[in-house]
Amino acid sequence: MAIRPRTLPAAISPLLLGNVLAWYQGQFSWLVAGCAMLCGVLLQIGVNLANDYFDFKSGVDTEARLGPTRVTQAGLLAPTAVRNAMALSLVLAVAVGLYLIYVGGWPIAVLAALAVAGALGYSGGPYPIASLGLGEVAAFVYFGLVAVVGVYFIQTGHTDLPAWLLASALGLYNAAIMLVNNTRDIATDTEAGKRTLAVRIGQHSARMLYRALVLLPFLMITVAWLLGALPGQTVLLAAIAAPMAVKLASAFEQTEGAALNPLLGRTAQLTLVYSLLCSLGLILARWMA
Repeated sequence: MAIRPRTLPAAISPLLLGNVLAWYQGQFSWLVAGCAMLCGVLLQIGVNLANDYFDFKSGVDTEARLGPTRVTQAGLLAPTAVRNAMALSLVLAVAVGLYLIYVGGWPIAVLAALAVAGALGYSGGPYPIASLGLGEVAAFVYFGLVAVVGVYFIQTGHTDLPAWLLASALGLYNAAIMLVNNTRDIATDTEAGKRTLAVRIGQHSARMLYRALVLLPFLMITVAWLLGALPGQTVLLAAIAAPMAVKLASAFEQTEGAALNPLLGRTAQLTLVYSLLCSLGLILARWMA
């Protein structure tokens, strides 16, 4: 319950796509792929535990919380146990990441340091990222750009336009996951003084932003295909997920409060489906070449 398995597609999806893109380009290592996936999942678990611990310590999580149960606030685990589990997850992520740093060099070391700092700074520290209204930006950067471009760079030793475009698409979906979470909590976060993006722009604007976040990735890969950066198979297969995105956008506009909890999981599912379809498109394109 504490590690929140339903959120793990946020880490798995971009790393999967980055690895498959490297394979499509003919440069791929199973060891790098496995280590990157394990490192990403451990970081996501560390983030989840950090949010559970720091939001309890800061008083953001109360009995009025509308989201899934937080084990610290609910008294299911002692704060020290959650803190120690958070530290263990991050230490293990760094330990696995040492191999990735060895392969990718100093740029990956910098990204690793920023990833750990982001995990701790999202809800913790004197200026939490979430309270600055930058949660969605952080999700876009860390679980989009850093994850996809980072693993692609480790695999290939360079970056290119397809990697940045696919990274941006996955980043938008992970920002959408964060936006659902923060829109659900507008009332309780406002009361606690947590100034998330949803609190700052209001529910109406958050709904319009969500629609843009879940639909823009389809436009992005279409433009990438027109520019010759991605094969047509990727665009055609990704389009299968478009009705799911439209349905989610419509549901989000008609839902608020605790009723948004199912949409949180469904947005994570959309992220994974989009990643799988794009990956399958790349695989088919290479087989058909």
